[in-house]
Amino acid sequence: FGQIKVDVCGYPLSIFFIVVNEFCERFSYYGMRAVLVLYFRYFLKWDDDLATSIYHTFIALCYLTPILGAIVADSWLGKFKTIVYLSIVYTVGQVVMAVSAIHDITDTDRDGTPDNMTFHVAMSMLGLFLIALGTGGIKPCVAAFGGDQFEDHQEKQRSTFFSIFYLSINAGSLLSTVITPILRAQECGIHSQQKCYPLAFGVPAALMVVALIVFIMGSGMYNKTAPKGNIMLEVCKCIGFAIKNRFRHRSKKFPKREHWMDWADEKYDKLLVAQVKMVLKVLFLYIPLPMFWTLFDQQGSRWTLQATTMDGNFGILIVQPDQMQVSSTLFCFNCDVFLQQTLPKLPKGVAGQVKFLNLNNAPLTVTIDGTTDVSVPAHQVNTGDYLTFDKPVRVMFNKNTSATHELTLKPQTRHTALVSPNLAMELVSLPLYLLILTFVNGLGSVLNVTLGVGDIAPLSVSNYSLVPQGKAEFTIMNRGGASCLYSIELGFGSAFTLVIPTTFNIVSPDCWQAIQVVEDVKPNTIHMGWQIPQYFLMTAGEVVFSVTGLEFSYSQAPSNMKSVLQAGWLFTVAVGNIIVLIVAEAAQLPDQWAEYILFASLLVVVCIVFAVMSYFYTYTDPAEIEAEFKQPEHEPEEKKRDSVEMESKDLDCSKDSDKNKRDSVVEQQNQEVKQSKM
Repeated sequence: FGQIKVDVCGYPLSIFFIVVNEFCERFSYYGMRAVLVLYFRYFLKWDDDLATSIYHTFIALCYLTPILGAIVADSWLGKFKTIVYLSIVYTVGQVVMAVSAIHDITDTDRDGTPDNMTFHVAMSMLGLFLIALGTGGIKPCVAAFGGDQFEDHQEKQRSTFFSIFYLSINAGSLLSTVITPILRAQECGIHSQQKCYPLAFGVPAALMVVALIVFIMGSGMYNKTAPKGNIMLEVCKCIGFAIKNRFRHRSKKFPKREHWMDWADEKYDKLLVAQVKMVLKVLFLYIPLPMFWTLFDQQGSRWTLQATTMDGNFGILIVQPDQMQVSSTLFCFNCDVFLQQTLPKLPKGVAGQVKFLNLNNAPLTVTIDGTTDVSVPAHQVNTGDYLTFDKPVRVMFNKNTSATHELTLKPQTRHTALVSPNLAMELVSLPLYLLILTFVNGLGSVLNVTLGVGDIAPLSVSNYSLVPQGKAEFTIMNRGGASCLYSIELGFGSAFTLVIPTTFNIVSPDCWQAIQVVEDVKPNTIHMGWQIPQYFLMTAGEVVFSVTGLEFSYSQAPSNMKSVLQAGWLFTVAVGNIIVLIVAEAAQLPDQWAEYILFASLLVVVCIVFAVMSYFYTYTDPAEIEAEFKQPEHEPEEKKRDSVEMESKDLDCSKDSDKNKRDSVVEQQNQEVKQSKM
C-alpha cells in the first residue's frame, strides 16, 4: 500500500490525523444534533411529541447504518475508502440541512414565516437521512481503523489511543454544544430577521468538510487493511447452516457437540466457526446494554424540552435550553433523573385547559354542554382559572344555537378560544415555549407590530413570537403611518396574549394603556441549574461505559470482524432509541415524571441482569484462538468428539471433493490474519 511509517513518542503519526478527524466530525454531528429538537419545535412548528419521535428516529437510524458501513468496509471497500466516500455523503447531508433552515427561500410574502413548509420538511428529512447514512456508516470504521495502526507490541499505546479518541469525541461535543446554540440564538435573514438555524447547521457542515480534508491528508501513513470478503454474509450463512444442521440431527442417536455452532463444521472451516463463536459470545453480552442508551440519549429531546420550561438566567449570562447538554461533556468526559422538577404546568391527568377571549364590544355568555354558563367581559378573558376538559365538549355563545362549536383540547396544553364579533371561534394552543407573545387585533383595520410579529389582519390573531427575556418594546403602526409604542416586562418561560381592543386609539398619548394583557403561562420559577446533577450522574456512568465498551469490542473481535462487532456495539444505541419511541408512544403516561421513573427503574433491573451476565463472562484472546487453526494440513485432523454419520454417501463425496478448496481458503485467511496485525 506504499505506507510511510512515522512514529512520534511511540505512537504512529497516522493516528493524529484520525483523532483530529474524529474531533471535527463529532463537532459537526453534536453541533447539528444540539439544536435539532428546537429546530423541529420552533422552525417546523411540530409539537413536543412529534419532535421527540422524529429526533429519536433519526438517532436510531444513525446507529442502525453502522451495520451497512461494516459490511461495506469489511467486504468491499475497506475501512479507508468507506470513511472517505461516506464522509462525502455526510457533508452533503449537512449542507442540505443548512439550506432547509433558510426561511427566506419560501417566504414569498416576507413576513418571516416560510410559506411552503413542505419544502423545508422534505429538505430536512433528506438532509437527516444523508447525515444518518454518513455518520452511521463511518462510525464502526474510524475507531477500528485507528486500532489497526498499531502493531502487536503496542497494546499499551492502543489502549491509550482509545482514551484519547474518546477525549476527542467529548472535546468536539463540548465546543459544538456551546457554540451552535449561540449561533442559533442569533438573528439572520435576507428579508426578515429570524433565529439563525442556517448558521447553526452551516458551521457543522463546514467542520465536516475540514474533517474530510484532514483524514485524506494522512492517507500515505495509514495501515490500510485489505477487506476480507463478504464476512457479514458468511457469518449469517454459517449461523443459518448450524441451526439447520442441528435441527436435522436433533435425534438422540446423534451425539451432542460442545457448542451448537459446531454443527457448521461439515460445511464451513473451523477458523470461521471459531470466529463466529467469539462474535456471538460478545453479542450475547450486549443484550442488556440498550437500556443505558435509552436514558442517555434523552438529553437531546426530553431534557432539552424540559429546559425550555425552566429559568435559564444564571446572572452573568442567559443559558439557552439546548446549551444545557454541554453539562455532559463539561463533566467529561446526563441522568434520567428520579427528580421531576415542580414546574408551573397543568394539573395531573389533565386532558387540556382553555380560556375564552371575548373580542366583542359586549359581554359574552359561553354555555358548555348545555349546562354550565361562563361569563366573559368585553375584550377580556373569563375570570378565574382555566377551564379543564378531559373530553370534547360543545360550546354555545350567547344562547345562539347557530353559534355552536365543538371544542377539542390537546392533552397537557393550555388554549385560548378567540370569539369574534360574528361569534366564530378560533382555538389557539399555548404550549410552554421560552417566551411567547401573541397579539389579537380587535380593530377593523390592519395593524403592523415590530419585533418580528408583522401584519395582523382585522379581527384576527398573530403568530407566536419568541422574544428575549426582560423588557420588550413593540411599535404598533396602522396603514396611515400612525404608531403607538408599547413595552412589557417578560419573565423567562412566560406566555402572554396582548389584546388590542376596538376602543384602541393609536394616536392617543396614552394608547398603550388600552392594550389588555392576558398571562397565559406564568414565568418559570425552577432554575435550569437543577438539571446539572442529572447530567453529572449520567456522565459519570457514560465515561466508564463508553471507553471500556470501545476497547472491549476491539479486543474481543476476531481479526476480520472488528468493524462488525463495533457495529453490534453501536446497534445497541439504535435499540435504546427505539425503546424510547415504544415507551413514549405506547405507555401514554399522564405525567412526565412517571416516564422518567419508569426508564430509571428499567435500567436498575437491567443493571442487575448485566452484572450477573458479566460475572460469568470469560475473556478470550482472538489471536490465540485463530492461531490454533494455523497448523499444517498434514497433521492429524481427528476430532475429539464422536463423528456424526451424514445422511448420504453422496454428501460425503461432495465434501471430499471440496476439501482442497477449503484448505486454500483457510490458508488465505491465515495470511490475512497476519496482515491485519501489521
